[in-house]
Amino acid sequence: MAKPIVGIIMGSASDWDTMRESHKILEEFGVAHEYRVLSAHRAPAAVTEYATKAGKRGLKIIIGAAGGAAHLAGVLAAQTLLPVLGVPIESQALKGMDSLLSTVQMPAGIPVGTLAIGKAGAKNAALLAVAILALSDAALRDKLQLYRETQTKSVLAVKLEG
Repeated sequence: MAKPIVGIIMGSASDWDTMRESHKILEEFGVAHEYRVLSAHRAPAAVTEYATKAGKRGLKIIIGAAGGAAHLAGVLAAQTLLPVLGVPIESQALKGMDSLLSTVQMPAGIPVGTLAIGKAGAKNAALLAVAILALSDAALRDKLQLYRETQTKSVLAVKLEG
């Protein structure tokens, strides 16, 4: 098994239904990654340890996903120089708007690249991670180009009947 270069961190096990989409995309592109549950509120010391050691372990990008208060991505970003991509998880109470606002509203100086709420955000976080990695990996860039071309062809192949 290759050493992971992307970490997918989620605030609770229930977030896996959404974040599995990031996992699937990274698998499709052959990007070595890891995934685990770490809560910014219920396990803050573990989040700190993960964030501060991620770069030394060879990670290049972290995807942080959480719902509700959704502080996980911001807490990770505050403790690492690695790019952190935030995925707001859809919540029952406010349909993920609370998660989105908590993830996107970072103070100047601690950026989190925030994606859409839910599964679309999880997929796009992985695709953005691939695009970042492809800047220095020609083979990955070629896979991303093929992915985009295939996507375009599938859209253009749609025939509507009226």
